Amino acid sequence: MKIIIDADACPKNVLKTCKEIARENEIPLHTVSSFNHNIISHHHTMVGSNPQETDIAVINMTAMGDIIVTQDWGLAALVLGKGAFALAPSGKVFRAETMDFLLEERELKAKLRRSGNRTRGPRKRTGEDDRRFARNLRRLVKENL
Repeated sequence: MKIIIDADACPKNVLKTCKEIARENEIPLHTVSSFNHNIISHHHTMVGSNPQETDIAVINMTAMGDIIVTQDWGLAALVLGKGAFALAPSGKVFRAETMDFLLEERELKAKLRRSGNRTRGPRKRTGEDDRRFARNLRRLVKENL
């Protein structure tokens, strides 16, 4: 098992929590980001800034049983298909049984934006998000280590 972080849009508190939990459980931690981000990590993969380049690197590194931290629903669907676990920085654990709904929602919102409408962005991050993330990451590690 390893923890892989899609670090392009990862909050600093989430990165810190991942480092702590990985160290406590002696699990390798890998971060992946484009060269536009300044990420300091022992196992960091820097990719170009082309669309989806970070996602491709993450999926290529993913093996069954890994834990992937991402807020990208499409990437979450791909890693679930490889037998890995996916966790959003908000603490939401992605599940295969809800992925079809999430991907359909993503497509509908993209369609609205293409037609000139606006959709709401993510809400402001809270302390509860940090606690939920830490709790769910610890649970995933404990249940699958």
